Amino acid sequence: MFDRDKWREIFDTIRKNKLRTFLTGFSVAWGIFMLIILLGSGNGLQNGIKDQFKDSAVNSVWISGGQTSMPYKGFEAGRRIQMTNEDYDRAGSTIPGIEHISGRFWMWGSNMLSYKNEYGSFDISPVHPDYKYMERSVIVKGRFINELDIIRCRKVTVIGKIIQDILFKEEPPLGKYIKVNSVPFKVVGVFEDEGGDWEMRRVYVPISTAQKIFTGGNRINQISLTTGEASAEQAQEIISNIKGQLASKHKFDVEDQQALHIWNTQEEFSKFMNLMSSIRIFIWVIGIFTIIAGVVGVSNIMMIVVKDRTREVGIRKAIGASPWSIINLILMEAIMITAFSGYVGLVLGVGLLELISPFFTTSEYYFMNPEADLMVAVYATIVLIVAGAIAGLFPAIRAAKIKPILALRDE
Repeated sequence: MFDRDKWREIFDTIRKNKLRTFLTGFSVAWGIFMLIILLGSGNGLQNGIKDQFKDSAVNSVWISGGQTSMPYKGFEAGRRIQMTNEDYDRAGSTIPGIEHISGRFWMWGSNMLSYKNEYGSFDISPVHPDYKYMERSVIVKGRFINELDIIRCRKVTVIGKIIQDILFKEEPPLGKYIKVNSVPFKVVGVFEDEGGDWEMRRVYVPISTAQKIFTGGNRINQISLTTGEASAEQAQEIISNIKGQLASKHKFDVEDQQALHIWNTQEEFSKFMNLMSSIRIFIWVIGIFTIIAGVVGVSNIMMIVVKDRTREVGIRKAIGASPWSIINLILMEAIMITAFSGYVGLVLGVGLLELISPFFTTSEYYFMNPEADLMVAVYATIVLIVAGAIAGLFPAIRAAKIKPILALRDE
């Protein structure tokens, strides 16, 4: 039953001790506020890191030729390692555990694409059919490059959605011919990519066609592959096998870290996720200790309240007040201060995250969509209220045990 007099008394006590109440509430609100901000920031970092990997399969490996840094069997250091079609064929056919594999040939510089009176400079990526699994490209029209395109060196291309909009406007692109560095290529597909607009400003062409037309010979600049469901150890074994093959073919020390540039997405992703787990644990520890500091503050303030009201408690007991009524009065004051302050901290924390979130919608700074789990925030607030009640309980019990005669003598 609602006791209006008891609540009026609590509010009167708060009004008479504004500074004390404010400092108590501030410590609680600050604890919740900091927990929300820390959790939101941790989620922002995790979202940003995940977004950096969304463009590529997390089980992919990228191998590019480098420059030797160690002499080997009479060969001096400083040699460039140039991979070839044979390296791609051998790896794909002899090394177990590879799910998808593709070679890639670099075409640097200005690559001009045109269609009728529309033209622009875009990236050209000569690849094998399996490359679509590396970049997670989604074909929205037509198809991707296939094996027959590679075998017959067909002059076909798959263009990004951005290129379609620039060159073709509203005109359907499939079956039309665009000029790639003045060479006509038939558009057989259009793709979208989660990597963003810059990923869709490229065209894919068969690597065999590019090598033949654009004087690539049999050169391959990169081999990319996916390792399927392989564990980190199994993926590393696949990489070691490929590196051993290339070292034997191109005559370099297998321990030479500069001869090949290897990017193991699975390994790097695992490192980032382990780092994020450590950061989240650290955030929770800091947040929890901040909340504990607030609860301790409530407990200390309640002890001061009991001390200041010792004479009042003695009078209450002298006129027949039950111990529970005294405990209840002090406990309700502690709960009210804790609950209101926790709610304020929750609202301010969530509000600040909502305010800054629109400025971090991309992972440009490895920070994206900082948001805290609202249920976690609510649970934390409830825990804080319960902790505040417990913090106020002990001073309340102490007050209830005071003998009236001793309390009345207190000055």
